[in-house]
Amino acid sequence: MTLLITGATGFIGRHVCAQLTREKQALCAVLRQPDSQLPALREQVNALGGDGSRIHAVKGDLDLPGLGLPDKLASPEAIIHLGARFAWQLDQESARRTNVAGSLAVAELARRHNSRLVFVSGFMLGNHGHLQRLGITRDDPEQVNWQHVYRRAGGYEASKLEAAIRVRALAAEHDLEMIEVQPATVAGHSTSGVLDPAQPLFSLLDNLARGRMAMVPGSTAHWLPLVPADHLARVIALAATADDVPPRLLALDPATPNLRGLLAIAAGVLGRRAPRHHLPIPLLAALLRIPGMPRLMNTWPEALHFIQPTRFDTGIADSFLQQHQVERPDIEEVIATNARWYVSSGQ
Repeated sequence: MTLLITGATGFIGRHVCAQLTREKQALCAVLRQPDSQLPALREQVNALGGDGSRIHAVKGDLDLPGLGLPDKLASPEAIIHLGARFAWQLDQESARRTNVAGSLAVAELARRHNSRLVFVSGFMLGNHGHLQRLGITRDDPEQVNWQHVYRRAGGYEASKLEAAIRVRALAAEHDLEMIEVQPATVAGHSTSGVLDPAQPLFSLLDNLARGRMAMVPGSTAHWLPLVPADHLARVIALAATADDVPPRLLALDPATPNLRGLLAIAAGVLGRRAPRHHLPIPLLAALLRIPGMPRLMNTWPEALHFIQPTRFDTGIADSFLQQHQVERPDIEEVIATNARWYVSSGQ
């Protein structure tokens, strides 16, 4: 198979490239600066146990019309869309240009080449109560007040939600084969422990290690659903290459402990006292509205949306993974391994 991938140089993208090249797949990565980025990507993929020589590149950019790709592009059998602009307090214009318009351009590319589209969205699209509170009740993007969604959810999350809803509509209109992978918050590698500093789990470990977490956000029902980076890479790789893939795969470990349990595991590794008392989310959100408080607490209001009490049905994904003999790593051991990496990395 020939596979095209966006976001290959990101934390998840590197793991996906390593997984697919271990499986002898040929990849074409869409890169802004192939001459400088491709050699570094190949080295990173080799370090993860993949085969960097199987990766080639084409110059492109999610912010450009038509992705800035050459007209004569060989038709890929599947396109994996991981590329996105991420930042807390991301402005709406930038978020929509990259995450919405860029995603639609990728979907249009898949339609034009009759390629399978593997679209990586997020687990909050499976939280129907959250979507209803934002005013998203169906897969019709024209029935959503997106300005309201952006005000409530923030630029990053709102743009990811809008991108998914609009790409779903395009896929339905044009009968495009689309597999939507919905990852939970990404934990680090299940064995090496390497963790992406941009992920909320890293912030939790950092706050705990530095004594900035005296209380547990939320209640005993609140949790931060996790998926290890290498396990997520296997799910995405299967979504791109397997036959008879379900149209939506929730990549989330339902055995993730509640937030208090997660912090207790991490505290044991970090040598800190685990917080025991809870701070209600509305009160924490009010505190974070005080100017300067988010930076002082190293916690952004938008991140609170991912800590919630909702539980998810992973039955479809469970059956698919079982069919392909893929087992989830022990998530509590993953948390401990990530915490050990945090300590050893001298953060």
